[in-house]
Amino acid sequence: MKIGRRSALAMLVGAAAATGSLRRAPAAPPSSLPAVRIGILQFGSVAWQLDVIRRHALDQGEGLRIEAVPLASNQATLVALQAGAVDVIVSDLLWVARQRATGEDWCFEPYSSALGAVEVPAQSPITAVEQLPGRRLGIAGTSLDKSWLLLRLLSRRRMGRDLDETVDKVFGAPPLLSQELTAGRIDAALTYWQFAARLEAKGTRRLVGMSEVMRDLGIKEPVPLVGYVLSARWARENARLCAGFIRTFRRAEEILLRSDAEWQTIAPLTGAEGSAELARLRDAFRDGVPRHGDPALRPAAAALYRLFAEIGGEALVGPSPTLPEGTFLDGIDA
Repeated sequence: MKIGRRSALAMLVGAAAATGSLRRAPAAPPSSLPAVRIGILQFGSVAWQLDVIRRHALDQGEGLRIEAVPLASNQATLVALQAGAVDVIVSDLLWVARQRATGEDWCFEPYSSALGAVEVPAQSPITAVEQLPGRRLGIAGTSLDKSWLLLRLLSRRRMGRDLDETVDKVFGAPPLLSQELTAGRIDAALTYWQFAARLEAKGTRRLVGMSEVMRDLGIKEPVPLVGYVLSARWARENARLCAGFIRTFRRAEEILLRSDAEWQTIAPLTGAEGSAELARLRDAFRDGVPRHGDPALRPAAAALYRLFAEIGGEALVGPSPTLPEGTFLDGIDA
């Protein structure tokens, strides 16, 4: 989606007026520190890190203020970014690549490689992907969801046939799919990482995770498909601020990687129902923290992008079958 700055802002304000779901960021504390505005979903993992940042004053240690702008949906974050209402959002590598292929200057800094998984009931007779044909499979998102495309690619490679043609597909929102799986109305659910963790805490069994699928497809390094999205021009013009922003979030990452006590503090934000669910969320989050600076990351991302282009075509990746130059943020010493 490509929209002008003025029309995007109108859409953003109009949506807020219609739904009441867009709230202003809290008033900034008295300070002369420069601010970076980040658009967030209130219940996403970014909000967990922001709580760590706030309590430990990590942003102030970098000489800046991070202002959270809560938004109602992923689409709203994209609109806010394009409108200039925020400086940074956390979004999708494929969206950034598609935008760059059409001449836009958005760029991507890795945030997480956490992906979804196929979950089945604990007593299910299904023990392998090869047993999914003929079953009723719930799929989070749409027919172009990345995890679903990866699973289809795996089925083509392992079985010589596409799961798209052999399973009874049920597309839906993750909470609904969790209910359907628990009630026995679907045989398996391909869902996002947070919901997979919650299901496993309640007793479901992981059939296959998408990181395992990527390895089977020849992608040996975990690829962060979710990252900070910002304007390359803004990053260049605000290099010190941008670097400080990235370092701030990395310090919050480090705290969440090493401190179990910190997870107890943020437990109310995660919505975890008990210690087992919190532990699953914690471990899944930690598994998704990228290895920053790993030279293998970009070649792995380029290889994965080619696979997505192969199966999703222009509807998924836009006009470029290869990862456009400049997709990843460069020139910022964080």
